[in-house]
Amino acid sequence: MRRRLALAAGALAALALLLFANARRLLNTRGAVARTTIRSPEEHTTTGADGAVRSVQAADVDLPQSALDSLWSAENLERLARTYWRFLTRISLGAIQVRYRPDGRDVCLFGVPALTLLSFRAPDYELSADRGVVRWPIERGLLVSPHGRGDGHLQITVERRAPTRLHVEVEVASFYPMIAFALSRWVYENTQSRIHVIVTHGFLRSLARLDLAESRVGRLRNGSAA
Repeated sequence: MRRRLALAAGALAALALLLFANARRLLNTRGAVARTTIRSPEEHTTTGADGAVRSVQAADVDLPQSALDSLWSAENLERLARTYWRFLTRISLGAIQVRYRPDGRDVCLFGVPALTLLSFRAPDYELSADRGVVRWPIERGLLVSPHGRGDGHLQITVERRAPTRLHVEVEVASFYPMIAFALSRWVYENTQSRIHVIVTHGFLRSLARLDLAESRVGRLRNGSAA
């Protein structure tokens, strides 16, 4: 088991280099209609005494008020969620793919179910006049420690901070990484954790284009997130 995890950690380290190189290509400023500024906390990733990880990355997105007003809807909150998964596939050049289930979704290496890195239940949505939240509860996966399965979540929060500003925050909380428990925290921090930060900062910067993906599920297309 430890040998398989060591090989997986090596593969993740190689993937981190690929993501970093591809991020520069994806994040050119052509087509930008907004300005994004990374506002992540200085200690963006912390580990609790029980080994649970919390990681927060954030950005301010400044855009015309008319654009912000038109974007503020339940449907576009769902589209923002789908944009995150689309970016993950694009930045990894298809190495990481998302497979949708009626009751959730799986993040797979090369789209292979047996190589499911992370499995999530269907998301929960909240939307008010100035705040929107989409939250995916974590179920299991090769990257989740057995005693942490069914705990934790991935969450995107959007807040209207001013007439022309959105604050977007991506948070992973109560996550128990298999690599940290089976190998070491150092290996986790320099592979999986580093990949997460690269991907999330890239995703936040990509919002300058306001190019939201169409939802695969369309649950909120004609409804409310409340």
